[in-house]
Amino acid sequence: MAESTNAPAASSQTQTRPEPSRAYRWIVLCFVSLAMFGNYYFYDALEPLAKLLQAQLHFTDQNIGLLNSFYSIAPIATVLIGGILIDRVGVRRGLLLFGVICLIGSLMTAFGAKFPLMAAGRFVFGMGAESLIVACTAAVAKWFKGKELSFALGVNLTFARGGTWLAQNSPSWAKGAYSNWQLPWLIGVGFVTLCVIGPVVYWILELRAERRFSLGQAGEADKIVFSDLKNFSLSYWYVVGLCVVFYSAIFPFETFAVKYFVDAKGTSLQLGGFLLSVLTGFTMIGTPIIGLYSDKVGRRATIMLLGTLLLIPVFLMMAYTNVSLYVPMAMLGLAFTLVPAIIWPSVAYLVPQRTLGTALGLMTMIENMGMAGLNWGLGRANDLAGASASNPAGYLPMLKILTTLGCIGLVLALLLRQRETGPHGHGLETITAKG
Repeated sequence: MAESTNAPAASSQTQTRPEPSRAYRWIVLCFVSLAMFGNYYFYDALEPLAKLLQAQLHFTDQNIGLLNSFYSIAPIATVLIGGILIDRVGVRRGLLLFGVICLIGSLMTAFGAKFPLMAAGRFVFGMGAESLIVACTAAVAKWFKGKELSFALGVNLTFARGGTWLAQNSPSWAKGAYSNWQLPWLIGVGFVTLCVIGPVVYWILELRAERRFSLGQAGEADKIVFSDLKNFSLSYWYVVGLCVVFYSAIFPFETFAVKYFVDAKGTSLQLGGFLLSVLTGFTMIGTPIIGLYSDKVGRRATIMLLGTLLLIPVFLMMAYTNVSLYVPMAMLGLAFTLVPAIIWPSVAYLVPQRTLGTALGLMTMIENMGMAGLNWGLGRANDLAGASASNPAGYLPMLKILTTLGCIGLVLALLLRQRETGPHGHGLETITAKG
């Protein structure tokens, strides 16, 4: 990484260097996004695989939930160390290091015929994957800050969610692999190699650029400085609470969604995976649109309120009606478009700029605690109720828990909007983009 020094000659040389061309920057983004694609694919490869793990390895729903709980526990430690490793080794070394860790974790998972080894693999993968996301964000910031940064980050996320969509639909395009629990994991390992290939090419592109161009500084990793907590407003804590309950409803449900569709609604594995991918499709298309809309009109607290409100009828419809599953999944996709598009950028309006890293780091840490607990909790509830194809009513406790989370989220969203429309507001409802 080309860094400026105090030497006048070096400073002059840096100033005379041109910036990378737009085409060069977008080529770099493509390879950063490749790493994200492989990362997201392997995380979501578990969802259509749950039935096979249960049938062939005799995993319980609690075991299946814990596989994602161990993944979510990993980034808690990542946030607590504050991105120090990325700061010390640099972006390109960080990308490659965390990509290799992802590959090691995926191999441990794919060859872990026993639950402890598979769970350890998910934990190692989580350590690499969440750190890789941070490094990818820092890399995009380095190349696009002052340019098309928001759009570039949106493209990066859309590309990543393409990995999710492909994994959820893998029972259709890789139908033959679903005769054995290990084959879908091994396909996932193949995609995780992109987590290494992308950083290797990025390394080459950055080294080449350092000799020719003036590069920006890497974005800082989210980190927690506990002394900053006293500066956070009540609106921030409402947003943190909403983030926890919202994501704890969405992602743990995804863990069991395909299994639930097959057991309780009688779908095929292929249709179950496609139904789940409807949610992902909405986010891929809708998130950038909602982000642009909120920049134009404000109304951020209102948009999050509407998104949270959708959670409640979604799970009630699944529990107590026979309406086509496309309806609740489309509603859930809309909810997952409205809230994430707003909730993370909103933090920048609620805390002082110098504490933004702490605010985002803390929210990420608490969010992952919630997802770890709910992945385990929903699996435990399914096991206690005997949820299965022969007892579809056993899934009702899971749906009731998710509905309760939706109700809690609605209360938090109402409180947030009330505060933001009052004298203590921070502009979530009123601030719009200029120009």
